[in-house]
Amino acid sequence: MITNNASDRGQHIKDLRDAIEHRATWFYYLVEEAQKRGLGYDFARDAIRGCGCFHGKNKYTNTEDLKTFAPEFITDNVRNIFEMDVNVTDEAMKIEFHYCPLVSAWKKLTNDEEKIEILCDIAMDGDRGIADQFEAFEFELGKTIAKGNDICEVCFRKVK
Repeated sequence: MITNNASDRGQHIKDLRDAIEHRATWFYYLVEEAQKRGLGYDFARDAIRGCGCFHGKNKYTNTEDLKTFAPEFITDNVRNIFEMDVNVTDEAMKIEFHYCPLVSAWKKLTNDEEKIEILCDIAMDGDRGIADQFEAFEFELGKTIAKGNDICEVCFRKVK
């Protein structure tokens, strides 16, 4: 039996956050192991950006319209998981994240603020890769929770 009460929705979002934290933990340990073997961060940047490029090509409608792209990029679950405020116009899709399960996971694994900032920026390479697949869009990252801000600011902007 499927119910749709607030308690069930809250548990669903918690479960999704936990899944994202689990994947952020994988990512952390992959990077740690790679560094032990002499690799820098470039392998992770390339892999995450490649993943973003794949999704940009295969997951989203090929469009020049941010109002078409926005609901595909920001589903209700994604909005709730990251506690997003979203403002979409013809020229820009501005997103403020008030919570990040990735940063939450990394803070459980390390108190190295610089490493958390780097991991966050690498994770954002996925969104950069998505934006790269749209000739009409460019990606801009502003404040981040990983850098100690209260919010993350992400903007997909129409190329002028």
